[in-house]
Amino acid sequence: MYLIDPAKHTRRAFLRRAGQLAFTGAALPTALNLAAIGEAAAFDATDYKALVCVFLFGGNDYANTVINYDSTSHGQYAAIRGGIAIARNDLAATVLNPSVALPDGKQYALHPSMTGLAGLFNGGAAAVQLNVGPLVVPLTRQQYNLNSSNFPRPPKLFSHNDQQSVWMTSAAEGTTTGWGGHIGDLARSSNTNNVLTCISVAGNTVFLSGDQALSYQVSSNGAVRINSLNNNVYGSAAVRAAMLQLALQTRSHSLENEYNLVTARAYSTEGALTNALTQFPATNAPFNAFPANNGLANQLRLVARLIAARNVLGSKRQVFFVSMGGYDLHDNLINGQANLMNQLSSALTAFYDATVQLGVANQVTAFTASDFGRTLTSNGDGSDHGWGSHHLMVGGAVRGGRFYGKAPPVSVTNSTTDAFDQWHVGQGRLLPSTSVDQYAATLARWFGVSAGELGQILPYINNFGGTDYPVDLGFMA
Repeated sequence: MYLIDPAKHTRRAFLRRAGQLAFTGAALPTALNLAAIGEAAAFDATDYKALVCVFLFGGNDYANTVINYDSTSHGQYAAIRGGIAIARNDLAATVLNPSVALPDGKQYALHPSMTGLAGLFNGGAAAVQLNVGPLVVPLTRQQYNLNSSNFPRPPKLFSHNDQQSVWMTSAAEGTTTGWGGHIGDLARSSNTNNVLTCISVAGNTVFLSGDQALSYQVSSNGAVRINSLNNNVYGSAAVRAAMLQLALQTRSHSLENEYNLVTARAYSTEGALTNALTQFPATNAPFNAFPANNGLANQLRLVARLIAARNVLGSKRQVFFVSMGGYDLHDNLINGQANLMNQLSSALTAFYDATVQLGVANQVTAFTASDFGRTLTSNGDGSDHGWGSHHLMVGGAVRGGRFYGKAPPVSVTNSTTDAFDQWHVGQGRLLPSTSVDQYAATLARWFGVSAGELGQILPYINNFGGTDYPVDLGFMA
């Protein structure tokens, strides 16, 4: 039987409700108390590892990112895409040469602007996961077309905000915790300052929110300061001192006291972070090699500096979130995506190079995510909302120079019986042959999450398994 509703069926949710009953005075049996102890179990790491989620907001066009290159497939691709296809002659510098050839002579190249990432792939430091996207259960096209509760689809497909949430949380918009945060729940006991377990350099994100783990937000320049507690107020040191006393003192009112506790935590963490980062200035190597005028590069440079400061801060396990927008290219796809792919490739390449210089390349893994892929067909000057997409994994622990998953068809026909057409649902919208839960589980296992803990962070993972939908996709060493 498939697990359908993560809010009702996860062990975590059950124990949360049990805790609510206990709060109301209902007695809990010993067995449930023992289960709650198990729920709180975590791993205490002695080495360092970091996951870095690079989210591409707007829905990246998969077909012009990882591009069919063998002459047969490229011909099919060009015929379907028309004016938004990239010429085969323009792909010579970004052809991907995998260590394990794909079946049937299929070849791919990256977008012409992605020479850096192509170099990392061919050098064994990056890999491609083909056709990954949100799934509740494994689906064929026939099952998808049934629109049956026996074969549930992810909620609100093709919607930007909902699919962003589904990627991060396994549920539609409104969900309050994500799988990055739940990994943080398990890892936070490894860190001296557990507030620094989950760090976003891209604003608020549900991806990093757990049951206990918090999403600590920083800017590309470092910690965000509480100005009234760090600077003289109205030019007066006395006013600043009074503000500090009011903000940090213990209060008798429960809500006031909790507010002050949060403020004190933010104040002390900001101070610790700022002091640590002064030892690793952005002007010093390897942080000064990041490309200029690149917002993603600025975010990743800060992540690299935080990783460099890991021993000062007592961090053993960290999950980071960075992002860039602009991928909703219903028009101007050719020019718009070229700029985005250049920024993505140069930023990720500089970040990988920085981890090499810091001696932690094998301990840091970056991976891409996005709302959804897009249609293979053109709407004239762009592409429309889709589902599955291709994604990149970068790092020394990645089993690089390889493709993972199933290469999807280059087709827009509507057959449901031809195996060639099983992996799209019209207009070349890819029906994922790999789920986000599998993708996340592979990263989580490398990070230190045990097989038995995967169900706590990924509500649908037990719906997958076996040869066709392995829980571990194999791209991490």
